[in-house]
Amino acid sequence: MILAIVVNLDFVSQPTISLDSVEINEYQGEKLSSINDFRENSIKGTQKVDINTYHLEVSGLVVKPKNYTYDQVKNFSNYQKVVKLDCVEGWSVNILWEGVLVKDILNDVKPLPQANTIIFYAVDGYSTSFPLEYVQKNQIIMAYKMNNATIAPERGFPFQLVAESKWGYKWIKWINKIELSDDPNYQGYWESRGYSNTGNLNENFLK
Repeated sequence: MILAIVVNLDFVSQPTISLDSVEINEYQGEKLSSINDFRENSIKGTQKVDINTYHLEVSGLVVKPKNYTYDQVKNFSNYQKVVKLDCVEGWSVNILWEGVLVKDILNDVKPLPQANTIIFYAVDGYSTSFPLEYVQKNQIIMAYKMNNATIAPERGFPFQLVAESKWGYKWIKWINKIELSDDPNYQGYWESRGYSNTGNLNENFLK
């Protein structure tokens, strides 16, 4: 008896789904903190961002205002480096951050000559600012991964600023807007409550 086996090749292929990477605890011989070593100190608790409707608005004093999707932001060249975050509460974490350079985004929208300040906004109403030259002259990352894993909602998904040489309150999470301004005296959430506008680690964080 001969058995006939019929194979149906008329099927619809399914898209490949990328899974989050596993967190690493060491990078190039340097020990990393865990993503669980942070303390919860956001102003309104963890923000849950719907990535399907998310847009990063970049506007203000720019030639070409834009709204980027999550994937469009990630399409910029990505970079990674270990940077320590120091909180004014007395704790710190050493993390491998991966993301895009803020200055690459700025090069895309082209700041106007009168712009001297960059303001970051978050979905929970938080904001903070820096002199524009801080992000133009330094390798400042807007991160979407930490320790090789996608940033979790409690850590700032989809993007957290890696504000090197600044106190932790300048490391804004859940970024959804960047504004170019000519107001160097702009004060963000904590700055308007008595914290230093510069946020430099080598200075007192209180005014």
